[in-house]
This record gives sequence, structure tokens and C-alpha cells, in this order.
Amino acid sequence: MKTIKIFDPALCCPTGVCGPSVDPELTRVASAIFILEKKGFPISRYNLANNPAAFVEHKEVNQVLHERGPDALPLVMLDGKVEKVGSYPSNEEFASWLGVDVKELTLEKPRNQLL
Repeated sequence: MKTIKIFDPALCCPTGVCGPSVDPELTRVASAIFILEKKGFPISRYNLANNPAAFVEHKEVNQVLHERGPDALPLVMLDGKVEKVGSYPSNEEFASWLGVDVKELTLEKPRNQLL
């Protein structure tokens, strides 16, 4: 099974989905990760503010940060190799990497039932 590691820039909380103004991109990524984790896919996230050691311990991440600086974040590793730098994966990329249907990566809004 493929593994994904996401190295986030410094965020206010582990997902960045908090505070008065939430970035819709962070919400999309958090939702996709939630769905994938429920399906059993191993996905790890490392926040620069909360877990700076992970950025040092992963040599590839450390090298990219030295070369490109903090603008290289977010950085995504797939099976131990740098796969994406400077932006989060799209739902299509997640689906392609993990062999799932992209339609599975969006949460359906609950429908109101009329009685």
C-alpha cells in the first residue's frame, strides 16, 4: 500500500482548518485525507510549527527547504520520494496515486428529509 507524507507550512492547528477565516483548499485537503484514512490509507501530516524535527529528519524535505525555502511548503512525499512541492495534491492526484475513484474524495452534504 502506498504511503503519503504531507509536510505543511506552519499552521495554527494540525489541519489548518480553524480560526475565523478558513482556507477552502485546506478544508478540501483535510476532507480528502479524512476519507482516505477511513479507507485504510496511511497518510501522515507534519506541521512545521508543531513538528519541526520531522522536517530535519527527512533528508529529502530538508534539502528542498534549503534550496527553495519555506515557499516549497507544502511538500508531499509518496512512498518516500518527493512527489509535489509548493502546493497540495488535487483530489485527482490523490485518486491517481492511491487507485481510488476521484468521486470518493468528496464528502456528500447531508440532505434534509421532509417528513
